[in-house]
Amino acid sequence: MDRVLGLKRERLFTTSNLVKISVLGVLSFLIMYIEFPIMFFPEFLQIDISDIPAVIGGFALGPVAGLVIELIKNILHFMFKSQTAGVGEVANFLVGGAFVFVSSGIYFASKTKKMALIGCIAGTLAMGIAGGLANYFILLPFYTKFMPIEAIIQMGAKFNNAIVDIKTFIYYSIIPFNIIKGTIVSILTLSIYKKISPIIKG
Repeated sequence: MDRVLGLKRERLFTTSNLVKISVLGVLSFLIMYIEFPIMFFPEFLQIDISDIPAVIGGFALGPVAGLVIELIKNILHFMFKSQTAGVGEVANFLVGGAFVFVSSGIYFASKTKKMALIGCIAGTLAMGIAGGLANYFILLPFYTKFMPIEAIIQMGAKFNNAIVDIKTFIYYSIIPFNIIKGTIVSILTLSIYKKISPIIKG
């Protein structure tokens, strides 16, 4: 288990690793400023690729390192950009952390291209599930304090007439959105990891 978590063969909390984790956490936070909508989803659902540094850190240093990078990102976002009093950051950490922990945990157990791919696929599915749960229990209840739930459902129904209530909003909007996001993060991570990993491991 320690091998999978990255706590045995590679000492996580060395000065060198802490510096790398901190740099990746700040980079992840800065990337959060770059976001864009995608077709067929409500405008408030914005794609960002800020999980990539955390996945790369998790692949190189272990899933615990990836989670710490996600935590740094969200603490910085809470301090400098939050508009949800920390609620959005908690949800973002849970969703991004699910992807990072699952994908890097699988890859770190056996560092092969096949395991990297399997890890990213599993991480994407975990992100979809975590996104649905985080929105149902955390984000959407928060947003309903500022707008009626009917208005939120109507935003989704504009793009998919199967959306008629909160559960169908989760099924047909939130979960597919997070799976698309996880797929984008996976493709970009797999395309650049081998080029960047020597720098992180060095």
